[in-house]
Amino acid sequence: MEHTDAHNGTPADGGDQPHIPVPADGGSRPAPTGTDGSPAPAPTTDTAEAEATDAGSPGGGRRRPWVRWVRRGALTLVLLLVVPLLAAGTALRINYTGDPADGARTRGRDAVWLGHAWVDGRKKDADMTALARRLDGTGIRDLYVHSGPLEHDGSLPKSAYPRARWLIESVHRELPGVRVQAWLGDVLATEGPTGLRLERAGSRAAVLRSARQILDAGYDGVHFDLEPLHSGDRHYLDLLDALHRETRSRGAQLSVAAHQIDPLPGFHSLWGTLAGHPKWWSQAYFGQVARRVDQIAVMSYDTMQPTEGTYGGYVAQQTALALEVTPSSTDLLMGLPFYHENRFGHWAHAETVPAAVRGVRLGLSRTDAGRDRFGVALYVDFAATEADWTAYRKGWTDGPS
Repeated sequence: MEHTDAHNGTPADGGDQPHIPVPADGGSRPAPTGTDGSPAPAPTTDTAEAEATDAGSPGGGRRRPWVRWVRRGALTLVLLLVVPLLAAGTALRINYTGDPADGARTRGRDAVWLGHAWVDGRKKDADMTALARRLDGTGIRDLYVHSGPLEHDGSLPKSAYPRARWLIESVHRELPGVRVQAWLGDVLATEGPTGLRLERAGSRAAVLRSARQILDAGYDGVHFDLEPLHSGDRHYLDLLDALHRETRSRGAQLSVAAHQIDPLPGFHSLWGTLAGHPKWWSQAYFGQVARRVDQIAVMSYDTMQPTEGTYGGYVAQQTALALEVTPSSTDLLMGLPFYHENRFGHWAHAETVPAAVRGVRLGLSRTDAGRDRFGVALYVDFAATEADWTAYRKGWTDGPS
């Protein structure tokens, strides 16, 4: 899953106030007079500062004109950066207020991302029993089980998922109605020299063959997480068209992990110019992707939000933006952060499950409260705490108390 990064003078003269030097002999400076010999009026503060500045000389300690311009420029830059950030933070915090509708709860279409240990032999029957007990009574219907990664040419070694058959049969036995999807991903060569290149027809054909291989192994579907995937990538849409034809012909599921949507129109272009990593998708492109799959799960974490209030408001906004362009025939799932890292882009004290759940419920209530094909996706099982599972159950699956 995606993790992102982002990014801060003292005056050259040390900040001393301008001063008037005394004569070298230590005597008093003669008082200025007018043309009639009478004492001249005392200069105003602005006049005195201008005279002191204009009369400055090297080593005199007086403020130079360029220092003033530097200070003013720095202040302007701070205002241009800070004021919009404060305004955006305030708007998100306001977006987190209010009461979600009582009916904004699970529809029984939730999912959870599971680690590679479930298919490489580390997990045993006792783990399966514990998982079944954990998921009992929740709304989880899909398991995205890490079964890759893909090779950079799009191929998938069968050695990557040696215990897939055991997992699939165990889930179908212990959790009737729950589907097992193969979570496949790779780094794309969109921001570096190495990775999977979707612009190559041969690579896309290899990914399609890998999907067929997975379905032949007995998986109920295939879930793709390819990053960093830039907004507007036509090659990705072409790949999804081919994949969906294949999965539909087999009665299997096609799902994808999706980037967040521009919080402001065109924001991905601005961020891409400043940071070299666009991160967001346009809302229109999100809709194009959503129309080509059975499920789309928004990675609504790693948001750079500093507080629970702004994070929850951001999730509410993302939920609304996604609902507006996801067709009713596609399951829309909003990601919940079941992990606790602290780094730039993600602060565990801010990106909490309770804040995410409340944000999801608010966005759903305001935008499409009656939507059936909607849920949440939990990332990720091996980093989750008891508190995370409790918050998911209490906030999303248990209903009003």
